[in-house]
Amino acid sequence: MTITSGENRICSISELAPPQAVLFDVDGTLCDSDPLHLYSFSEMLVEIGFNGGVPITEQFFMETIAGKHNEDIATALFPDDHERGLKFCDEKEERFRKLAKENLVPIKGLYKVKKWIEDHKLKRAAVTNAPRENAELMISLLGLTDFFDLVIVGSECDHPKPYPDPYLKAIEILNVSKDHTFIFEDSVSGIKAGVAAGMPVAGLTTRNPEEMLQQANPTLLIKDYEDPKLWAALEELDKKTVTSN
Repeated sequence: MTITSGENRICSISELAPPQAVLFDVDGTLCDSDPLHLYSFSEMLVEIGFNGGVPITEQFFMETIAGKHNEDIATALFPDDHERGLKFCDEKEERFRKLAKENLVPIKGLYKVKKWIEDHKLKRAAVTNAPRENAELMISLLGLTDFFDLVIVGSECDHPKPYPDPYLKAIEILNVSKDHTFIFEDSVSGIKAGVAAGMPVAGLTTRNPEEMLQQANPTLLIKDYEDPKLWAALEELDKKTVTSN
């Protein structure tokens, strides 16, 4: 399976041989955290009478909030009072972190792909639009603090996703080539960022519909890390790596 990258060339996971690194988004990619975000946003927006006190729908959440940076969320929810929107988002993150400590669940097969990456001695980074406090908490709760070489946060880059900056910063710090690196993502915003950075992206259909993610041009779409499509792609990469050595 292939895509046209930001440089208008066809790229696939097997073309990365020999692989050097793997980059992961966090929310919805390492763990199924969107339900916790949805619950937090919905509860707090009802409390302030947003939308006439009618709870937001999952569709509204996916289209307006999921995968986006808090700056953009604040603007979308409070177009006439950005500062209020930012304060609201900060308070929402506090509520999310409390929920996460008791309810965070890894994506199925996460530790299987983790072992594959470790066995292949690849470098790895978490690249997210989430606040650093959120990202580091989730990574810690999943037992992945020592797994990642670094954590890149969108707000600490010139531009967050869907711009390619966070992914380009990750490969620069890891000192790896984009021609030997691939990405796991679950949102339209994140997939667009990876594609714009010129790397193959495996999109997870954790919560977003396949047809929505497909519009962002992922290399392949997988249900989770046990999906046979993923392991077929990794097997192909292994074969090509052996041939190239």
